[in-house]
Amino acid sequence: MELAQARPRNGKAAVSGAVIVKPKKTSRVARGVATNELIFSAYQATNDEVFPHVLKLYVPEGSLVADVTYGKGVFWKQVPETAYDIRASDLRSGVDCSKLPYGDTTIDCVVFDPPYMHTPGGTAHQNHQNFEHYYNNNGTQNTSKKYHEAVLDLYFKGAKEAFRVLKPEGIYIVKCQDEVCSNQQRLTHVEIINELTQLGFVVEDLYVVLRKNKPGVSRILRQVHARKNHSYFLVFRKAKSVRYLPQRRNGQMALRLAEGKRHSASNRQPARRGSKCASVGRCASGKSATDQEDKSQ
Repeated sequence: MELAQARPRNGKAAVSGAVIVKPKKTSRVARGVATNELIFSAYQATNDEVFPHVLKLYVPEGSLVADVTYGKGVFWKQVPETAYDIRASDLRSGVDCSKLPYGDTTIDCVVFDPPYMHTPGGTAHQNHQNFEHYYNNNGTQNTSKKYHEAVLDLYFKGAKEAFRVLKPEGIYIVKCQDEVCSNQQRLTHVEIINELTQLGFVVEDLYVVLRKNKPGVSRILRQVHARKNHSYFLVFRKAKSVRYLPQRRNGQMALRLAEGKRHSASNRQPARRGSKCASVGRCASGKSATDQEDKSQ
């Protein structure tokens, strides 16, 4: 430490023996590189163009990922084949998203993209007719819930099973879209967030995917609601510990979570190879809506 003689102040002589202590230099330096190459929360793009951005932020390479609505693998078109250990499956392979063949806390990331609209009839939402086809919503095998409620039921059941198989701090990526059902506005992404935070998930992020082309329009006399031309990637994290869960007050949900410190994708440990997790054909709960959606684009 260096000592320096005090300088005179206001022309007066300094007190004899007075010293000034120079501040110690710190070793702290500015880190990082200035850039505008950032990942944004909204893109006018296709799903396969946005999905790699989600993985880059939240799922480190080498992770064990269960895509339980794999379909034709649309999401993975622009992801290197060797980047992740993928367990790909869907309903065609006989695996249900609510009954996954994986052990508890064995998966690093679960991807869920079911048909997220029911088909009201006519030519509306033709790209989403697979919901009734796959889940027999209006048939004899599933009569407990109808229409939009059946769509939500699928999301909620899939989330419960994902919570079971995910490791602590595991990532759950959900694709969804809002819809108007029976002339009633249903903000599906809000309903999903409210339910999943009750299960113990923490909301990490939301990506908006804006369609490049205009959605088709069936015969219409008068437009009542804005036509949906965007969808969402919701990113959830399975918290290590939750001290208290959100509570309903006056019919509204207060999203209040206190849980362990989050870990970024760069700090999160990748999956171990040779995991006991079963490898299945192409995982659960129905054909991905994305496969049909991309055809329309």
